[in-house]
Amino acid sequence: MSGGAVAAKRRVLLVDDDPLLLEVLTTMLDLEEFEVLAASDGDRALELAATEAVDVVVCDVRMPGTDGIEVCRRIKGEASTKDLPVILLTARDTPEGREAGETAGCDAYVTKPFSPLELLDILRSQPPRRGIEEA
Repeated sequence: MSGGAVAAKRRVLLVDDDPLLLEVLTTMLDLEEFEVLAASDGDRALELAATEAVDVVVCDVRMPGTDGIEVCRRIKGEASTKDLPVILLTARDTPEGREAGETAGCDAYVTKPFSPLELLDILRSQPPRRGIEEA
């Protein structure tokens, strides 16, 4: 970078009903130069996905109310967000769960416990959506 330009951080919408996991992942992503928007439920996640410019969604599958599969399905079903990458996190690694995620349109399916480095690799592999130039 030249002329004192500052690279924009890639924005991650992080969705989980576990406040401790939200805090840990937010801290990790902040340290890795991501900007995090956090939501503790699916309805708030859908609202943020529709109104905020984000580059990728990381969403827990099992949440009260609107679950992660439904969040993914709705994001992929809207013209304005259909290309938004969605990474699903789940503690249940079953063929049915993976199939549900695929059918909903998820871009990656990560099982808990997961390696933070694995999640970072997946996030870094997603192209920026907001016209951010890589430094």
